[in-house]
Amino acid sequence: MGRYHIRVATGAWLFSGSRNRVRLWLVGAQGEAELEPQLRLARGEEEEFDLEIPEDLGPLQFVKLCKQHSLMDDAWFCDCITVQGPGASTEATFPCYRWVQGKGVLSLPEGTARLPEDNTLDVFQKHREKELKERQQIYRWATWKEGLPLTIAAVCKDDLPPNVRFHEEKRLDFECTLKARVVEMVLKRVYTLLSHWNRLEDFDQIFWGQKSPLAEKVHQCWQDDELFGYQFLNGANPMLLRRTTSLPTRLVLPSGTEELQAQLEKELQNGSLFEADFILLDGIPANVIRGEKQYLAAPLVMLKMEPNGKLLPLVIQIQPPNSSSPTPTLFLPSDPPLAWLLAKSWVRNADFQLHQLQYHLLNTHLVAEVIAVATMRCLPGLHPIYKLLVPHIRYTMEINTRARTQLISERGIFDQAVNTGGGGHVQLLRQAMAQLTYSSLCPPNDLAERGLLGIPGALYAHDALQLWKIIGRYVEGIVHLFYQRDDVVRGDPELQTWCQEITEVGLCKAQDRGFPVSFQSQDELCHFLTMCIFTCTAQHGAINQGQLDWYAWVPNAPCTMRMPPPTTKEDVTMATVMGSLPDIQQSCLQMTITWHLGRRQPDMVPLGHHKEKYFSGPKAKSVLRQFQTDLKNLENEITARNEQLDLPYEYLKPSHIENSVTI
Repeated sequence: MGRYHIRVATGAWLFSGSRNRVRLWLVGAQGEAELEPQLRLARGEEEEFDLEIPEDLGPLQFVKLCKQHSLMDDAWFCDCITVQGPGASTEATFPCYRWVQGKGVLSLPEGTARLPEDNTLDVFQKHREKELKERQQIYRWATWKEGLPLTIAAVCKDDLPPNVRFHEEKRLDFECTLKARVVEMVLKRVYTLLSHWNRLEDFDQIFWGQKSPLAEKVHQCWQDDELFGYQFLNGANPMLLRRTTSLPTRLVLPSGTEELQAQLEKELQNGSLFEADFILLDGIPANVIRGEKQYLAAPLVMLKMEPNGKLLPLVIQIQPPNSSSPTPTLFLPSDPPLAWLLAKSWVRNADFQLHQLQYHLLNTHLVAEVIAVATMRCLPGLHPIYKLLVPHIRYTMEINTRARTQLISERGIFDQAVNTGGGGHVQLLRQAMAQLTYSSLCPPNDLAERGLLGIPGALYAHDALQLWKIIGRYVEGIVHLFYQRDDVVRGDPELQTWCQEITEVGLCKAQDRGFPVSFQSQDELCHFLTMCIFTCTAQHGAINQGQLDWYAWVPNAPCTMRMPPPTTKEDVTMATVMGSLPDIQQSCLQMTITWHLGRRQPDMVPLGHHKEKYFSGPKAKSVLRQFQTDLKNLENEITARNEQLDLPYEYLKPSHIENSVTI
């Protein structure tokens, strides 16, 4: 005989509550008891009740629940159930955080994280095996395009499992704000119907609506060489710049450029020469938009770092040498202003392509989706690594599925407005996939390889390294609670299967590019998990948020180019510049989409501040609290630094980083 105090928490999302009746069972080591509570499953509320149970159930292992309905299945989102048993010093927590629907019985194990057991008779081992078998039927792999990472098997968002779908507030905000921006785009188009479009100032006609202070700064200063160079360090795409160790072989310096060659050699010797090479775009077919051919280039830009930290361009080669043009034209800051401006515009257009496709879509979104699907297929809810990772895969499968049906699909946004659309974007992704290495996803390795360590003005690099260390300490704190020795890591079959599934299945046999197929030590596991969380949070934040600031003023990052690259300098006129940049319709579409995808999300969960309590033990909770403290300290450091800067770098402020890839 004993009294049990039970609390049932319902989610706070729209439609989380239910009018259906729910039956509960408490399952202990010594028995089971069915409860008949009269629960009011109201959104955001917690029901509490006490029950006398005649028999001793022993230590609680599971709560089973079943939702019953006669006419309508009214889905219920259950957060968690907690039970205080007779004589127990602490509550037993049974995390749920999922939709309960249909008439089946759902078993929630007690929330203490557990590694797999060799004993197949163990009740928790039986539960995790059954759970994984069911999950592997629900979360299946699919090939979106050959040669690219595998994705969740879902033709459209409605095919996704309900537990990875947007909650209703997120769905409404995503769809309604997009419709509002489309209306704004139509108004801009109508407003400019009778207007001229032959001067750079004409872009002002559509540069209204919601925009950031930095976007306004870009609008004012986008033609400055200093801002052009700054973007390679701290702009929307800080991933391409590298310190030059030898002059690129593609940089052909013809006679008459001896002064330039001497300057390049001098900067090279001083360690102050940098490059951004867009050779990945060479050979990619350009789009045809509304019957009009678009154009692509594969520029190379050489830059120098001045003693004051400013990064300034020295020379731009718009296209690499080829048989018809063995000595491509080199564009210099001393050239006629419009020729130099157009050369920089070609670089910015190329950067738009690699940023959106290689570094944003592939290296964050698609990699995060592989991590998410593999986690759901290979790690049961009781596994400590599942509990560690699940907050960082929220909404990722749906936002990626929407991207495949609306953004990069046939007749999607890329086909309508971007010069890599129409199939070139898929070819570019395949070539980028061949360059996707394990080390390129790990800032300490990537930044060292690119020669960007220790540069005072490299704010992305500085903040990324700090976040990598903080996430790494958090990961180590959790891992060491459950894996005290390397042999425990090696002996975890679920963990090893998860690793293999990511590398060999999701990333299409990526072991030849450094990705592990197994973990042999605690250090290897911690490094990989740090990469996973960093990619899904900080790296996506750094790459995604800048769209709002750097792409709103279209000439700074044109989504397409409508004329061939110039081969001479003297013939470049304002008509050439305006004829090359996106037209009104393409520009309006670029502004609409980059605002929609770059804005802060209303239901944004900052890094490390998820409300779901997947870990129930005090030690794991302490590790999470320390993680939050470390993030707060970094936030204060970045805030103090930014107060001293003309251009504050905000993208890796912890409060600005979302806890998963949700947009």
